[in-house]
Amino acid sequence: MYRWLLKPLLFRLSAETAHRLTVRLLKFAFRVPFVPAMLRSYYHFEHPKLARSLFGLTFPNPVGLAAGLDKNAEMIDELASIGFGFIEIGTLTPKPQEGNPKPRLFRLPTDEALINRMGFNNEGVAEAITRLRKRKSKVIVGGNIGKNKNTPNEQATDDYVACFDALYDWVDYFVVNVSSPNTPNLRALQEREPLEKLLNTLQARNNALPTPKPILLKIAPDLTNEQLDEIIEVIKATQLAGVIATNTTISRQGLHTPTEAIESMGAGGLSGKPLRERATEVIKYLKQHSNNAFPIIGVGGIHSPEDAIEKLQAGADLVQIYTGFVYEGPALVRKIKKGILQKM
Repeated sequence: MYRWLLKPLLFRLSAETAHRLTVRLLKFAFRVPFVPAMLRSYYHFEHPKLARSLFGLTFPNPVGLAAGLDKNAEMIDELASIGFGFIEIGTLTPKPQEGNPKPRLFRLPTDEALINRMGFNNEGVAEAITRLRKRKSKVIVGGNIGKNKNTPNEQATDDYVACFDALYDWVDYFVVNVSSPNTPNLRALQEREPLEKLLNTLQARNNALPTPKPILLKIAPDLTNEQLDEIIEVIKATQLAGVIATNTTISRQGLHTPTEAIESMGAGGLSGKPLRERATEVIKYLKQHSNNAFPIIGVGGIHSPEDAIEKLQAGADLVQIYTGFVYEGPALVRKIKKGILQKM
């Protein structure tokens, strides 16, 4: 139904308008008594063999929702009914912020891709917590955290700590996002010295608590092998729980969309099918060169069960989808889980 009815209608709207409309429609539909049960019966598919245990958490299945789709924790119960094994909210910042000027989200249908320069637009960590308090589902929730745009990099650690402290009681794991290309100078925090400082500070705070929670690092696909080697060393040195590979790319290589159209969209991170191969390469490199030292969540260009299985075979322990969810619809979650089960 999504691909043949809803998608053509939504794709007539701007990408960001379609997203907001989808949120409203989904939340409205869940107020209708029979709709939640109907969605669960149609989309939900679980099997004991799909369960995964990582960094102290038991995931009912390895298919998660990547950060960005539910920035403000608005749809956790609704998305859980579709069958995600885990949902990542954010990126959240200490203070609300508008993000970059619109338009800032663009579709590339020929490439089944998106370009976004959202700029960590979110309602702030406090508003997300208000919603997390009210959620009913027990789905695993990750908190993807970042810094406000106006916070200089020298003070970035304070923003990440503020988000960590606020979210600690309400999420199951954390993701440190220093790899978005849409906040000025943010990727500079991936350099070894500032990264180690940030992660060591968070880990010290985490380990001082009665029950430390897993902290993962989300990295860019545009890192060189030498930079990936440094990431491996930093993860080991700071004893982080794992890595999410990868965020969006600033590359525009290999696209079928006309160059003039791409240039008119401007700067931003590219996601979707064109990212699939590079994201898989990064996963494989991290797994092999770290000697399987830490878990990896694979994300980037997953539009089919085969794409997800490719990530798992490359070394990912879990996978996340976002752009594939936009293009393929909610049935993709069930299809991936069935595909994984058939391969076992």
